[in-house]
Amino acid sequence: MKLRVLVVDDEPLARERLSHLVEELPEVELAGVAASGEEALLLAGRLKPEVVLLDIRMPGMDGLEAAHHLARMPEPPAVIFTTAFEQHALAAFDAQAAGYLLKPVRPEKLQEALERARRPTRAQLTRIADGTAGPRTRIAVRARDELRLIPIENVLCFIAEQKYTTLRHTGGDELIEEPLKALEEEFASRFVRVHRNSLVAVAHVECLERDATGHQVVRLRSGAGALAVSRRLATEVAKRLRG
Repeated sequence: MKLRVLVVDDEPLARERLSHLVEELPEVELAGVAASGEEALLLAGRLKPEVVLLDIRMPGMDGLEAAHHLARMPEPPAVIFTTAFEQHALAAFDAQAAGYLLKPVRPEKLQEALERARRPTRAQLTRIADGTAGPRTRIAVRARDELRLIPIENVLCFIAEQKYTTLRHTGGDELIEEPLKALEEEFASRFVRVHRNSLVAVAHVECLERDATGHQVVRLRSGAGALAVSRRLATEVAKRLRG
């Protein structure tokens, strides 16, 4: 079976050169090319490559954040970072990627890296998925066979419901398989826990009030509804919203 490789780089010449190198290698197949981190995620969900050659320095979603999302896929590919900057190799090691290549990429180095990347270790995937790139700017959700990217600034709240978490955003609701505790830790600067089963985006809170039964609730902007505030968390919620 040929190793399926997705090439990701925002520079057309770099993309073309790396794609050509991949096509020349035996037992390797060029699955596709992408010009951005966002496009890489969409193509990865559709093409299911086994390895992604991922440029670190890209506008918008950079390679480190894209790797974070890729590692959360049901069948995550191995990630090999490519960079023209030696210092970015340190970021690749911090992310526990399968490897990194300095540009201009040499054919023999590419082949060696692909051989090592055939079987990414569980530790590598876990370290990337745990967020070594810092808080995400988008949340990836699955819609049938594709990934959709929801900007974090559009997320109103996260609500834990049995084994899934509902992500409520300005365009509707999505189900994700991410625990509330991990989301709370990652997005602590943007969200506040109002109940054991819910996090609310501070920027989308209209007010803190009492409902008809006298219980405190946070009311969301733009008529997006209200969520109960637990007594245990009420003081902290009020303090956070005042801040």
